[in-house]
Amino acid sequence: MVDASFRQLYAFFMVEHHSRRVVHVGVTRHPTDAWMAQQLREATPFGEHPNYLIRDNDAKFGLQFARVAAGAGIAILKTPFHAPKANAICERFLGSVRRECLDHFLILGDRHLQHVLQEYVTYFNLDRPHQGIHQQIPIPRPAEQISKSRVIPIQSIPILNGLHHRYQRVA
Repeated sequence: MVDASFRQLYAFFMVEHHSRRVVHVGVTRHPTDAWMAQQLREATPFGEHPNYLIRDNDAKFGLQFARVAAGAGIAILKTPFHAPKANAICERFLGSVRRECLDHFLILGDRHLQHVLQEYVTYFNLDRPHQGIHQQIPIPRPAEQISKSRVIPIQSIPILNGLHHRYQRVA
């Protein structure tokens, strides 16, 4: 990803395999091993961590990252070279981010990208149905009691300046 000044930006995502829930997102201009390790720490607070972490073979995942993962009891699985299907859920998420979000914005900088991605991740987790999990939402909202005796209007709430919408009943 590049910003409006054509400077490179990098994003770190952690996606839960079973529910398709995006657990963490981070943005930087300079992804170092120390930064990657810090992102893993932030994505796994209070001992909540996955059993396995699927990652590519990028050199940014260095010794510090491996130490943090080992300290948390996370087994790291590296994808084979040139095999995007080995990490299909993450690749599918990145495609959604590009098509449904980043292709529609001119990113001004790292803070702007962090804000846009965080808002998209909230939409992705709470409102967007996923085919891979039978049109369910990664973090389902509590079911609403619908009264059949009266008509309740539905309100549209714009997300990302109207790029997407969330619909809810007006109380």
